[in-house]
Amino acid sequence: MDELISLPVIQPNTTPAELSENGKIRKPNWLRVKLPVGQEYTKVRNIVSEYKLHTICESGNCPNMGECWGAGTATFMILGNVCTRSCSFCAVATGRPNEYDEDEPRRVAEAIQLMGVKHAVITSVNRDELKDCGAAIWHETVKQVKLLSPATTIETLIPDVKANWDALITMISPGQEVVSHNMETVKELYRRVRPQAKYERSLEQTRRTKEYGKRTKTGIMLGLGETRDQVYQAMDDLAENGCDILTLGQYLQPTKLHIEVAEFIHPDLFEHYREEGLRRGIKYVESGPLVRSSYHAERHVHV
Repeated sequence: MDELISLPVIQPNTTPAELSENGKIRKPNWLRVKLPVGQEYTKVRNIVSEYKLHTICESGNCPNMGECWGAGTATFMILGNVCTRSCSFCAVATGRPNEYDEDEPRRVAEAIQLMGVKHAVITSVNRDELKDCGAAIWHETVKQVKLLSPATTIETLIPDVKANWDALITMISPGQEVVSHNMETVKELYRRVRPQAKYERSLEQTRRTKEYGKRTKTGIMLGLGETRDQVYQAMDDLAENGCDILTLGQYLQPTKLHIEVAEFIHPDLFEHYREEGLRRGIKYVESGPLVRSSYHAERHVHV
């Protein structure tokens, strides 16, 4: 993309008034969220607890949990809640998992049926210690959901399979409508943000998924120190490798042990990135401070 583009006038990402007493950047008012309350929220929490399931909503400290659970939807996380990766942004526990529950697909399917979910999002931790990266459980989970709730559409947010392309086919073949794999950040920040992943490998995973015939999706966090040109390049790379849907959201530091926020991106710049993504060939771009990979996922089924 070598043509000139006109950039919008963006308000500063931070101002002195937004700095706390200890010198850290204070969250701006556009990142305020409602506390999770309501009958539907309680219903979803009870079902998740009863069926002994994990959700990325809880494990990942998602700021939209109140809104999504209040609407009767949740993103289920299979294969346990301990990840073999140690990404510097993620709140999910890191370690060597000892949980491999072959009955989990049935419980997930029954919970989705009980909740009456019209569009289900399923994700998982990385299971690098497993020969198939957990592909068998992935396959059976989607199969069981489709069996009990044939009208329910499914998005699977799958992990990096470390170039195990047989495992990838097993994961994406049982009938889900959307396959997502998050890039998370721009190429230049991979070593710091995703030290056990490779930018080019994740791009190839998206390309192979598209070649298999699936609707493809990815997500990128902003505010980690990336430049505009680096974001544009990531968009070009994704479009070139067949990505249909892109989500862009603000990174929020989950604990003091995780990588710090470099800046809070203004909503005007998020809107600019949305327009740029579309201009560069991505079919649908969801972009905003509180956007997460599964936020408004029901909109991404038919784009």
